[in-house]
Amino acid sequence: MATTTALRPLDTHDCDAVFEMMADPAAVRMAAFTVPDPTDRAAFDTHMAKLLGNPAIRLFAIEEETAHLVGTISTFPGDGGPTEVTYWVEREHWGRGHASRALALVMDQTGRPVVARVVVDNDASRRVLDKAGFRAVGTDRDFAHGRQAEVEEIILRLE
Repeated sequence: MATTTALRPLDTHDCDAVFEMMADPAAVRMAAFTVPDPTDRAAFDTHMAKLLGNPAIRLFAIEEETAHLVGTISTFPGDGGPTEVTYWVEREHWGRGHASRALALVMDQTGRPVVARVVVDNDASRRVLDKAGFRAVGTDRDFAHGRQAEVEEIILRLE
């Protein structure tokens, strides 16, 4: 039986679950580009309040059929460029298609172009973006808090 994936607006009631999933060390390493201290709850709450209060940022909870929160996905204005998309799926739900389905749902209601970024060795996320039609348009190197090192990321674009 296929797992279903649904989206709904993210709200303050989701913050405890989102904090826990975004503090998972294995997920932080995989994502690489994270906040400096993913265990700092006060900083997380301040950041989430800013995101939730910004009407230009679209934040969604990713749920499976049981209405269990399994991740988040959001779009936001790029820094002087196109809209960007980012997502995070709880580690125990990796490989079940939630990121691919959530991305498809969000892209159905998002104008083009859209940009995404992925650290070069995050093959799973790269496959999600490729499947959605994103194509590599460049690379960048930057410091990644999740790895405490400078790493290379691929910049992808959906037209």
